[in-house]
Amino acid sequence: MPSQLPPPWPSPRTTSPDTTSAPTTLLAVTADTLVAADFGPRGPRGPRESRWPRRSRGPGGSRTPRPPSRNPYRGLFTIPGTRAFTIGNLIARLPMGMFSVSAVIMIAGTRGSYALAGAVTATGLAVTAVVAPWTARLVDRHGQARIAVPATAIAALGSLALLLCVRYEAPGWTLFAAYAATATTPNTGGMSRARWAHLLKGDPARLHTANSFEQAADELCFMLGPVLAALLCGTFFPEAGTLVGAVLLLTGVLVFTAQRSTEPPARGRTTAKSPSPLRAPGIPTLLIGFLATGAVFGSMEVVTIAFADAHGHRSAAGVILTLQAAGSGAAGLLYGALRPGRSAERRYLLGVTAMAPLMSLPLLAATLTGDLLVLALALLLAGMATAPTMVTGMTLLQRRTPEGRLNEGMTLAVTGLLGGIACGSALGGWVVEHVSAAAGYGVPVTAAATALLIALATVRPATR
Repeated sequence: MPSQLPPPWPSPRTTSPDTTSAPTTLLAVTADTLVAADFGPRGPRGPRESRWPRRSRGPGGSRTPRPPSRNPYRGLFTIPGTRAFTIGNLIARLPMGMFSVSAVIMIAGTRGSYALAGAVTATGLAVTAVVAPWTARLVDRHGQARIAVPATAIAALGSLALLLCVRYEAPGWTLFAAYAATATTPNTGGMSRARWAHLLKGDPARLHTANSFEQAADELCFMLGPVLAALLCGTFFPEAGTLVGAVLLLTGVLVFTAQRSTEPPARGRTTAKSPSPLRAPGIPTLLIGFLATGAVFGSMEVVTIAFADAHGHRSAAGVILTLQAAGSGAAGLLYGALRPGRSAERRYLLGVTAMAPLMSLPLLAATLTGDLLVLALALLLAGMATAPTMVTGMTLLQRRTPEGRLNEGMTLAVTGLLGGIACGSALGGWVVEHVSAAAGYGVPVTAAATALLIALATVRPATR
């Protein structure tokens, strides 16, 4: 007796609705077997093999999907537009490590006064501390492209004006005025982090990876910037570093802001009702922590140069500091590849807790051995604690900043870092001059311990 099909029986698979071809699947029933034959179009390896590659079969022939990429950074740049804005941002960020070194070399080389060069750059830093948050507030309100491009143009004109004033021996006060105009330079690193925060909203794991990448990019640019500036000024003419830096800044910002699809939406004037980041809970103490961390960076640079000079190897200071930045950048990339398993508050506490004892390694190396090779290794290890601390600090800042004020909040963090760098440089130089170069490494240890005390007193670990 022929078998009967139990209702309801699924209809045969057919081709697309706009064709009139016959069904591609035939069903046949024998006494005890159901046979399905697929006559659909086949690729070079057939439909089954194209969907399930041979290497994706598990034990026993079971089909398993391809495993996802283990590189979290590769996943970031699969988002449309991220590669383009990152390239532009890196070009614009490189001059940040060039301008101060170029200005010092240019002014000291032509005017013969390091005191004048230092006063000019310090004045520019002070003006930047006032102007940068205001520029960032306008970026949040009106959009990145609308504000960043004219602000960058003003900064580039200020750099060119400084170059011309130095070149044609203008009065000293013109140098201060020209360099102060560069304070309108937008915080390109903050704008890039704001784009990641916009694109990865609701995805804290990938945002953690993006913040780690941005911190590593900061380390790379501040590592290569001074080297490039010194190379240009020494190889060509004293004004070459400033000129190339202005061109790179303007080019990078134009490429960055041209990527409109990834730009966070402008908040408009309605954001004026939102509280200032300076009054948001938890941010003022976090900014004080950034100030202390900046003092670690500033003092370490000055003291290392002085220590290498005291041992007759001043030219080696750049290589030693490069190792510190390389250690920090590598640690930042590794930290971003790890999935965060604790709350951001707890990770920040762990970071500053590790930074304080690691900063004592250069002090021990300089005091006990006095060997530059041992000092270089100590700085490499010490630098590995700074990037994870900065990455997590930026994550906390993003979470605590009021809606629509993200660029302003991150610019305040950068301002705190710059202020700390200036204070650390001054204090480190004073200790080197009045005590010794080896004793100068006590300044970054003190600054790191201060950051730890601030974090212990103000940061409350939260459970996830």
